[in-house]
Amino acid sequence: MEDELVRVFDTNRNPIGVATREEVHRQGLWHESFHCWIVSREEEIDYLYLQLRCNLKKDHPNLFDITSAGHLLAHETAADGIREIKEELGIDIAFTELIPLGIINYCVNHEDLIDNELAHTFLYKKNLAFDEFSLQKEEVSGIIKVKFSDFIDLWTGVKQEINIKGFEINNNGEKLVIDRLADKNEFVPHGLSFYETIIQLIKEKLNECS
Repeated sequence: MEDELVRVFDTNRNPIGVATREEVHRQGLWHESFHCWIVSREEEIDYLYLQLRCNLKKDHPNLFDITSAGHLLAHETAADGIREIKEELGIDIAFTELIPLGIINYCVNHEDLIDNELAHTFLYKKNLAFDEFSLQKEEVSGIIKVKFSDFIDLWTGVKQEINIKGFEINNNGEKLVIDRLADKNEFVPHGLSFYETIIQLIKEKLNECS
């Protein structure tokens, strides 16, 4: 996976060549990724689905994260990112069903990794039962959903904990129910500004659709 080739860009988003994933993360080169946030609306309440990263992941194992995300390879466009949803979650979605949220500059400095992504970001609206998810066990070990209003309260400091509901698959392949409180420490530390940006973009699209 570290040998996969991705396109690299300058700070003005101009393509300047190709490099391996290992090189872009070691040197902090700008490269493309695909992010999709899945939301549902049930009884007039908006919910946000999040994935639980597998405990074998090199970065941020066992933390809740963007519903589906991954790198775009050198030969791929944003539309090809739809494969991430199918691979990770087992959900079939047409690219035309996604609502574009724009390209977000996503920057994280984590130990020996400098991740500078041009994240092609999308929203997908659908009520999904947990049984509809078929997880890629090497990447994802669970799915939860949270009230979007609670998610906002968590990252704006209004609440210290929020209720999460869903399931996880343990190392024995058993499906366990999740229904408890969680705090910020259980979510990938993308940075407050990233969460604030995402919250604002999702709020705008949900308001347009309501």
